[in-house]
Amino acid sequence: MRTPEFEAYIAPARLYPQIWRLILGTLLILFVYLGFMAMVFWGGFAYATPFKFLSWANAVMTTQGAVPTLIMLFTFVGMALGPIIAAPACHMRGPGTLFGPLATTIRGFMTALIIAGLIYTVFGAITFYLEPPLPNLPLGEWLRYLPFALPLILIQTSAEELIFRGYLQQQLAARFKSRIFWMLLPSLLFAALHWDPAMGSNKWLVITVTFVMALIAADLTEKTGSLGAAMGLHFANNIFALLLISVQDTINGLALFVTPFDKSDTAQLPLALGIDLILLLVVWRILRIALDR
Repeated sequence: MRTPEFEAYIAPARLYPQIWRLILGTLLILFVYLGFMAMVFWGGFAYATPFKFLSWANAVMTTQGAVPTLIMLFTFVGMALGPIIAAPACHMRGPGTLFGPLATTIRGFMTALIIAGLIYTVFGAITFYLEPPLPNLPLGEWLRYLPFALPLILIQTSAEELIFRGYLQQQLAARFKSRIFWMLLPSLLFAALHWDPAMGSNKWLVITVTFVMALIAADLTEKTGSLGAAMGLHFANNIFALLLISVQDTINGLALFVTPFDKSDTAQLPLALGIDLILLLVVWRILRIALDR
């Protein structure tokens, strides 16, 4: 049984639920995202020599340093624009229908952000006590980047939610009744895009944790009939992972601290991922209770 809130959320998607429209919309999203990314890189090419451009482009793609990481996050503006353009262009519905009711979206976002933020803060304090992380950015430099990093991470996480829990989940739910199509498939796709062969055997654990987070976001979207809670949870999670304590050799150009181990470590990283999974499930359970009120 779907919640009444979710039925209302997918109602605009029922007007034009054809699969060919979904495929066309997905291709349009990809085109807009890649097109915007090309514009960003073209801007870098226009103001640098070919050799310097190649070095700059490689730094952005591999997030080597704070500024390249900010530029990489900025490219997600194109990802956010994709579904906002695809919804009216391919399904004749307003971009606002991707979010759900405004009041519900704001309430869900703030509830998830506060609850997840508090739990991650407590966890971070315990981590500091048991196994202090390694310094990464100096505090003064980190604070200078913070006003740019926070809105860009919000854009990055919102863009992913707009596509996977907004556009895809809505359109698939409007076409199919089974959760296999509108909950599992987008979650599997979301997890698959986090595949990193450099993680060795840890890549399957990363995929598993990412898949569970995607399912949780999909569940919160169904429960509330809006993207707010999923966006708030994703935002809080990425603030902790990108700005506070990042795993070495990942996206740590903006992190204040990094872990003593890197992403290929087969001793400590699996334990850290297991703890992350437990935290996600705790946050999810608390959020479900809080959003009932």
